[in-house]
Amino acid sequence: MTRLTDAPTDQAPADPGATDEMLATQPIGYWSGLAHAAVTRHLRDAMARIDVTQPQYWVLNCVNSWPGAPGREDVVTQLTPLADGPHEIARVIDQLAHRGWLRTDAGHRLRLTDDGEAARVRLRELATEVRAVVHEGISEEEYVAALKVLRRMVANTGEGPAPR
Repeated sequence: MTRLTDAPTDQAPADPGATDEMLATQPIGYWSGLAHAAVTRHLRDAMARIDVTQPQYWVLNCVNSWPGAPGREDVVTQLTPLADGPHEIARVIDQLAHRGWLRTDAGHRLRLTDDGEAARVRLRELATEVRAVVHEGISEEEYVAALKVLRRMVANTGEGPAPR
């Protein structure tokens, strides 16, 4: 690990009221965690108003975008890293089947029903609306720059690939 003795700023305690001049000293873990929690809560609250969960949206998108049609375990394996536990995605698949939004074909592959596709399209519209609210006042260039910084920080920890 490289020493930070030549760093222009020291790490300050997390301060939600930090001025713009103080932001360079703020901990990224605090601010990225705060952003994650706020954006996720905002999206999930919007979805809850139409009786859908974010994991249900993930499953609908996963089944829709899979080349061909996925098996149950394909979807579970793909989405479990995002989920709140190892059994959540399997439960969501069952919920969506019960709701009539997913069906299993003769080859045990998951497929969206017409109602499931309609729900997926509506959720996509809702996610786009929520994104517009969250991105208000942020240019595309600023957004890309923020993601590049986060991607570099993840790579710097050894947890992700190096930026392209």
